[in-house]
Amino acid sequence: MDSILPQSIRLPESARLNPSENYADVMETITTTDGRTVYVSREEGDRGSKGPFFVVYSDEEFQDRFGYVCGHCERVDNAMDSMGRIECNVCGNVRKPTEWDAAHE
Repeated sequence: MDSILPQSIRLPESARLNPSENYADVMETITTTDGRTVYVSREEGDRGSKGPFFVVYSDEEFQDRFGYVCGHCERVDNAMDSMGRIECNVCGNVRKPTEWDAAHE
């Protein structure tokens, strides 16, 4: 899985949004280290400890979910466990588990 992590998703100045624009009108893409293009949905996401995690798709129609991009460091280098907890491997941003199993106490 390491071969599909992006180098960076920092947007060039020309691609930054004007505050009056709607996010839905601008499709943000990330190019992974293996040359694959994925698409960020800034309208879908979950709260993290340092910033949100936004949903990333592998297709322009936002049908095939690829994973998440960390809103704090802007990288897709993160991991999710079986309880739905997400942790960014770059900055340590964490989303709490979406499932809970009392047996883990």
